[in-house]
Amino acid sequence: MTEPLIQRSPALRGLRRFGKALTTPLAPDDYLALINPLWSQRELRGRIEKVVPITDRAATLVIRPGWGWSFNHAPGQYIGIGVEIDGKFHWRSYSLSSVPLVEGKTVSITVKAMPEGFLSDHLVNGLEPGTIVRLASPQGDFVLPDPPPAKMLMLVGGSGITPVMSILRTMDRRGSIPDVVLAYSATTEDDMMFVHELRVLALRYESFTFYERFTDADGLLTADQLDTVCPDWREREAWACGPGPMLDAFSEHFESEGRLDHLHVERFTLNLASGGEGGTVTFGVGGPTVEVDGATTLLEAGEKAGINMLFGCRMGICHTCDVPLASGSIRDLRSGNEHSEPNEYIQTCISVAAGDCTLAI
Repeated sequence: MTEPLIQRSPALRGLRRFGKALTTPLAPDDYLALINPLWSQRELRGRIEKVVPITDRAATLVIRPGWGWSFNHAPGQYIGIGVEIDGKFHWRSYSLSSVPLVEGKTVSITVKAMPEGFLSDHLVNGLEPGTIVRLASPQGDFVLPDPPPAKMLMLVGGSGITPVMSILRTMDRRGSIPDVVLAYSATTEDDMMFVHELRVLALRYESFTFYERFTDADGLLTADQLDTVCPDWREREAWACGPGPMLDAFSEHFESEGRLDHLHVERFTLNLASGGEGGTVTFGVGGPTVEVDGATTLLEAGEKAGINMLFGCRMGICHTCDVPLASGSIRDLRSGNEHSEPNEYIQTCISVAAGDCTLAI
């Protein structure tokens, strides 16, 4: 049986949707979204243009942002990305691997699928080109100064290379890389992201030294090996990004040498203090409640209770998750400090209950 013309014609189907919208009470922003889903003034949106595999477990997502986006981010910053899965938006933050003001008006993040990472696996293996995502503006202080220091050291492990790639690509685009030593560790050569691009950069610039380390064969790069890898490291401004234990070890080493002020660190996971006592968390006066232990964050408690909690980075950086504390006490997992001031804004992603508490949401 032949389908009706309106079903066979994309143009007519679009016209019917538009006509239906005209008879429905919508905001002006809703009408714009019918024409182009990137034309939203309520929220930042983007469209996935390409998903480019770079290793067996990692891919670069090329995103075309919509209205309201500024392309002059600082090299090394991160963005938030929200993806709808089964009717619910899941948010995470990822470092930009692209350079600012790219031709074609796109930005890129590079994501490594982690065994425990539900969203990272979906982004790498399940996200189709054309998908509309929500975006949060670039943030972060792990950035390239302008002008860059004359001598730089990059200490990188695993997916910690992503913000460093934005920094290196920006300098390469300018046609000049200063005296830079990159010490990059990955489990194997196949798992090392951007390895071929980095080797080409090392051939192109005599000033760029690329030290490769494969931990399955060579073991971890330890702080006491810095004198061998980069004998003049004490004369350099340093950037470090990678697993938490690696960053802790290098931070302690730089501090012992009186160089901590010259080390810039970007963490992808929280460095946590002790938890709270736990208790009953209430979401809004008279709202739903949930019993939690002292290790469950208020954000996780809200999600457990079915509350639509806003969040971005989930590590206390972006403040997307901030809500007022109506009553009770909470503990900040990073510092261990307790807060009990009514109407004080708290970060739910890094706070736990220190007894019963109520959030004003």
